[in-house]
Amino acid sequence: MERRVAERLRLAQADSGEEPWRAWGPYLAERAWGTVREDYSEHGTAWDYFPHDHARSRAYRWNDDGMGGICDERQTFCFALALWNGEDPILKERMFGLGGDGGNHGEDAKEYWWYQDSTPTHSWMRWRYHYPQKAFPYDELVHVNGQRSREESEYELIDTGAFDEDRYWAVTVDYAKASPHDMCIAITVSNRGPSPASLHVLPTLWFRNTWSWGLPNRPKPALVGRPGRLSGLHRTVGHIVLEGELSPSALVCDNETNSQRLWGLPGTSMYPKDGINDHLIAGLPTVNPAGVGTKGALHYLLTLAPGESRTLRLRLAADDHEPGALDLGAGWESVMGSRSSEADAYFAEIIPAAATPEEAAVARQGIAGLMWGKQFYHFDVKQWLTGDPGSSPPPPGRRYGRNNAWWHMNSFDVISMPDAWEYPWYAAWDLAFHCVSISRVDPAFAKQQLILLLREWYMHPNGQIPAYEWAFGDVNPPVHAWAALRVFEIDGGRDFDFLARVMHKLLLNFTWWVNRKDVGGNNVFEGGFLGLDNVGPFDRSAALPVAGVLEQSDGTGWMAMYALNLLDIAIRLALHDRTYEDMATKFFEHFAYIAEAAYRQGLWDEEDCFFYDQLRLPDGHKLPLKARSIVGLLPLAATTRLTAATLNRLPELSARLRWLRHTQGEYADVISARRLSAEGRQQRLLSMVGQDQLLRILARMLDPEEFLSAYGIRTLSRSHLEKPFTVSLGGSDFTVGYEPAESTSGLFGGNSNWRGPVWMPVNYLLIEALREYADFFGDDLIAEYPTGSQRKIPLAAIADDLSQRLISLFVPNADGHRPIYGANEILQKHPDWKDLIVFPEYFHGDNGAGLGAWHQTGWTALVVDLILTLRR
Repeated sequence: MERRVAERLRLAQADSGEEPWRAWGPYLAERAWGTVREDYSEHGTAWDYFPHDHARSRAYRWNDDGMGGICDERQTFCFALALWNGEDPILKERMFGLGGDGGNHGEDAKEYWWYQDSTPTHSWMRWRYHYPQKAFPYDELVHVNGQRSREESEYELIDTGAFDEDRYWAVTVDYAKASPHDMCIAITVSNRGPSPASLHVLPTLWFRNTWSWGLPNRPKPALVGRPGRLSGLHRTVGHIVLEGELSPSALVCDNETNSQRLWGLPGTSMYPKDGINDHLIAGLPTVNPAGVGTKGALHYLLTLAPGESRTLRLRLAADDHEPGALDLGAGWESVMGSRSSEADAYFAEIIPAAATPEEAAVARQGIAGLMWGKQFYHFDVKQWLTGDPGSSPPPPGRRYGRNNAWWHMNSFDVISMPDAWEYPWYAAWDLAFHCVSISRVDPAFAKQQLILLLREWYMHPNGQIPAYEWAFGDVNPPVHAWAALRVFEIDGGRDFDFLARVMHKLLLNFTWWVNRKDVGGNNVFEGGFLGLDNVGPFDRSAALPVAGVLEQSDGTGWMAMYALNLLDIAIRLALHDRTYEDMATKFFEHFAYIAEAAYRQGLWDEEDCFFYDQLRLPDGHKLPLKARSIVGLLPLAATTRLTAATLNRLPELSARLRWLRHTQGEYADVISARRLSAEGRQQRLLSMVGQDQLLRILARMLDPEEFLSAYGIRTLSRSHLEKPFTVSLGGSDFTVGYEPAESTSGLFGGNSNWRGPVWMPVNYLLIEALREYADFFGDDLIAEYPTGSQRKIPLAAIADDLSQRLISLFVPNADGHRPIYGANEILQKHPDWKDLIVFPEYFHGDNGAGLGAWHQTGWTALVVDLILTLRR
């Protein structure tokens, strides 16, 4: 198979159903403890109910976790890496971190690992981890972070001195598929320290526990261990075999809860889930001497000189192979070499030649993170609410608690997660952004993901799209239609069946928004926090401090954008099937109503040239909340163009547009006059802002003293650093001030701060909007950039420069430093660390340092699309 087409051929075979190349992948979460689905507590305290200390001893109910691991798409079996440096009190089987109460800024992993590579079929993957050689400072991390306030920085593993003198192991795991169900594995261990050191390496294979919950037709599988070999039999996956070179010993136990350790109760197995841990570290007889169970590890003990590396060869395959039948010699080498070369060839086609080597590395590692972020996610909410037959009934309060209205939801899918550790559960608006960059390499998977959350077992019967497992009923911004359009276009603009499937379900969701989030029926919208956590002076997801309704500029802007997205989808479908033309006219008019209402109802402040949220009080008075934030910039994203060619082919839409312009004068401002495009074609602009408002908003957005930073658009104006916005309501003062890094406010919870940092998704939308305006106005409309510079340039050039600012977060600057790593010397300068790239959740509004979830490759991987667009 020619290297440059090999991966594309595998994708085609997977899409057609010819070969199941996606069946095995990195679908094993980095964290399953501390999640809602594992929480059976009375008051929903997930981090306390299933803490890290329980994870090694307690069988998970819904899905498993591990380090650098893989599993099949139903997570029947799991394979992952375990390590022990001879000093730790426990095996290193999973990543450690702290929850919101212990991490002082929210959930935070206290380890260092990287997703370095992955093709979309997972035919080639690479994962990297740095493991200290001295005892892992679990207690120190808990204690010091627990003592720190929100005003202090988080205490990280690197701050403990764990990596002083380079006393750590650099561990890399490479995977290469010989076939869809035959995986060659290389575990490379390097002693970076100045002294000889020993490391226990335990590649581990186990079956996810599906048999302990009293459900029918769940027989217990079996795993048998012999020197150099683990072989298993499961009624779903059939036979599976793991073989390793050098005949390591096999340690076998059961993936069953150690009830004795956790609660002092008799367990179901003498060799429970933590049996390998207890045997290796404490010498206890907790592995089955007969070598039979449901969890097993091949045990290697390596002693390496300073700077020495050793690679272990393994192979994991389906079917029942005779011992030694799996080739770990020349055949193994051929597969590893071929898949690596094929991956290079594939990405050379994806990433433009004009991209710099540093940009190409960012793009490739960003894609790797997206691929490794695909996780098996299982959650039957009705079963979770009522309890399993073989377990104690959950507390009665669960029937009235978290997610009780989402009893219909039954997830059993591989889903793109925001982050494999901090956010190991899907989030609806995150996923929409993920799909844009995913479609650059695997459009079929991106489309499947967008459709998935609209299916009957996800979308609520009332039409709401689920937000995330902490509160499925929370309201995320309606970006699904926008993402579907982008994926459709990136994929070549031919899959009209996909657009139609999305359209039909989004009609239900749009109606839910109109019925539920426009209380006054006046075409301005509420919505709550809308994913922007603490952007306002008070918690927008909670009850208001006074009676009234919070009318939101972002909610209204999102809905205007939603209407235009559905208009664009309807137009594309109507050009092939005229029955969709009625939908096009419907969403055209609905957009006009929303855009006009934003002005008539007072969201636009003419004096300040900005959109603000406002409180509509019971007596009819309106109180604007004049905090200049991303809330007031998002209406810019509600824009699209209609060409004369389109209107000529859709006469009813054309007639409705003329009628609205000529007989309903209040709507004329949202429909621009005709202009010629660069190609000489007539077109109209539909937008929440006209040319005058656009330039006046941009004057604020592009002002370095307000929104424009060296690394993109801030989420709150820097003017609020010296002049915080304060409003008095119900006898209390509520304040919003510019905070460029972690928030000192615990207003909403979590580790998300929208009071100043740079966030990739909203920056991406604003750049997209600027390109849309540029396509309409061409070089005839120029804006001062930056504001105050006396330099005016076209909008397309501004969009390019904003893209470059965001890309510059990840690439070394003139000093060789990546802004995302801030002042961290080891990450900036150490040759073993500096080229390992993470994609943080958000970025310091002044210096670009990465903040929040450290491996948030999800929507931050939009930088991949920016690179591919800018360098195309």
